[in-house]
Amino acid sequence: MSEVETGWRPYRSLSADEEVAVGRRIRTAEERALEAIRGLPVVAPILGRATSGRYRTHAGWVDKLEAAVERAVEASREDPSIRKLAMVALEAWHEADQLRWQLAMSQERIAFHEARKLGGRMMDRSDLTQEGYLGLLRAAKRFDPERGLRFSTYARWWVRAQITRAIDQSGRVVRLPGAAVEQLRNLRKAQLDHERLGSDWSIPEIAAEAGVDPERAEFLLSRGEAVSLDEPMDDATNPRALGVMLADESAIDALDDAIARDEARLAMSAIQTALDDRQRMVVASRYGLDGDNPLSLAEVGRRLSLSRERVRQLEKEALRRLKDRGIREMA
Repeated sequence: MSEVETGWRPYRSLSADEEVAVGRRIRTAEERALEAIRGLPVVAPILGRATSGRYRTHAGWVDKLEAAVERAVEASREDPSIRKLAMVALEAWHEADQLRWQLAMSQERIAFHEARKLGGRMMDRSDLTQEGYLGLLRAAKRFDPERGLRFSTYARWWVRAQITRAIDQSGRVVRLPGAAVEQLRNLRKAQLDHERLGSDWSIPEIAAEAGVDPERAEFLLSRGEAVSLDEPMDDATNPRALGVMLADESAIDALDDAIARDEARLAMSAIQTALDDRQRMVVASRYGLDGDNPLSLAEVGRRLSLSRERVRQLEKEALRRLKDRGIREMA
């Protein structure tokens, strides 16, 4: 399917000079936000926070500035005298955010490429691509245009780090450290190289190619044998997950059943005082609020010794009464 058919348009890649220009505009917007709120007492505790730990980096300073802008906007709702400065800071901050997004998405291809290379059985490629976008945004937050480094070079490291962390934390039944994830990926790559060539391989051989101890290689490969129920089982345009293929479609979903029972209980409680006995029996039987399957007009009529038309009239009267009562309670 083409880009015209899907409506999706890739962001334009930026040249080295354009990356520097965008980076400088981001810094200018951040400084404008800081200047607007610098003298406000409500943000002094935030901006005066000790520059230790993560606040020592530029990204940490940006986090601190964002917290200060949010605090100023919140305080301006109660103090109109600082509203203008808070709005100036907020507008500048939004401009910086939009520029960071533009810078990050100019290299969105990196997220696609790294997700394709690092994707495995336990995480879908689309999920890893989303993690790659987070890595791009983290890179845009930390990018220094004056260091002479291309943003694409800088961003690739953050994308790989974000995807690897996602695989480590969410993509495995057995959690592996980050270094082990990298080693396992190298082992899998060596294994696939042998399979493409049609040659036999052994764990000691691929361990030597990946630079991993054979015993550790055997341990790592054994940890990757779990199968996810979300794993696609075919190569169709809309592949079916293993869990869907194994699911019993006739089985009642426990969560849906619990929600339906709770809603029926609440509905029965609501009609206890609003309707008379006969109307209550009609509504409960027609909509299955008594725990049984919903009944037709004729079935309810036979149960209550009434005609089908009389049951319809009672149902209509009951629903009108419930509607009127709901309108009065909202008023």
